[in-house]
Amino acid sequence: MSDPAGVLLYTYGECVFRVPDDVQPPKAGSLLFCRHLTVRPGERVLEIGAGLGLAAVLAARAGARVVATDLLRLGDCYAPVTGERFDRVCSNPPQMPTAPGRERTDAAAAADNGGPDGWEMLDRVIAGAPAHLTAGGRLVFTIFAFLGCKAAFAKCETAGLAPRVVASEVQSFPRIGYERLDYLRTVDPEATLPRAGLPERVERFVIEGRLA
Repeated sequence: MSDPAGVLLYTYGECVFRVPDDVQPPKAGSLLFCRHLTVRPGERVLEIGAGLGLAAVLAARAGARVVATDLLRLGDCYAPVTGERFDRVCSNPPQMPTAPGRERTDAAAAADNGGPDGWEMLDRVIAGAPAHLTAGGRLVFTIFAFLGCKAAFAKCETAGLAPRVVASEVQSFPRIGYERLDYLRTVDPEATLPRAGLPERVERFVIEGRLA
């Protein structure tokens, strides 16, 4: 819906957000992420790439002390929180594999483009998490099935995080053309995509990595 000035509004529960032109309203992955992001009152929570800030606002309403980077605390990945530690680090970053030379800069594309294999931002989030987590702290993020749960677990373990799947959900497959789908099949490490045709559904996972 829009307000009288024509600004797009997004409503979730009791919260109403004004959606800037360069920010997408939350999609299915963001909503899955928010439903399974559990925080306790008083915990320090960092959301990386917050966009509209839905998860950050919900965590704050639950009593957490929240820092949200992107448009709220401006900066790239962990740069705005150098030297700080948190009980929860969470992110639902762009993760759609994008063939080299096919990158776009419009808001819709920027919210999806995850680099050549989809891991461009996620790799940085996972690798940097231990330096920003308290002992026993947790990193929470989402991935599409075609990025590979085994790959996600291996990346977490390499970073010193003990991974587990918190939740999963079968969602509508993103609206992409056959050319992009053909590219996805070349970077699908666990062969989750059918070899022909346009898939109707895709599984999405919420993964947690715990720092010892």
